Amino acid sequence: MIYSNENRGIIQNRERARQIIDFSGIRYGNITPTDIDGFFEKANKAFVFYEYKLSGNDMPGGQRIALERLVNAIKDANHEAALFLCVHNHQNPQEDVNAAQATVERIFWNGKWWKGHGLTVKEQTDKFMSFVESVGDETEE
Repeated sequence: MIYSNENRGIIQNRERARQIIDFSGIRYGNITPTDIDGFFEKANKAFVFYEYKLSGNDMPGGQRIALERLVNAIKDANHEAALFLCVHNHQNPQEDVNAAQATVERIFWNGKWWKGHGLTVKEQTDKFMSFVESVGDETEE
């Protein structure tokens, strides 16, 4: 598949996307790998991680700790980073979830959790990116 601006962000191979990756053989004590539902980086300034859950479900403790530590490590390296806990109400697992329209329930940023205030993932991402741009403007003066 050739990637282009027209197909950016669209699942290219649905059969492969449905294929489960079994991490159970990679175990160290009670620690196994976790997945990240979404991630992007912009200009080595902003790093945003997305974890999507069905409304009413939370991240398992190990996943939460691992992602919090990852965000903190990036922040410690003087970059902006955030983790968005996103929720949706699609009960049918065969139904696609529109990532942009899901709701941000909580945000992990600057070492603590914040409320999402009912914004969509797209709205909250736009807000975070505007913040990152404004911080960049201040440091360049």
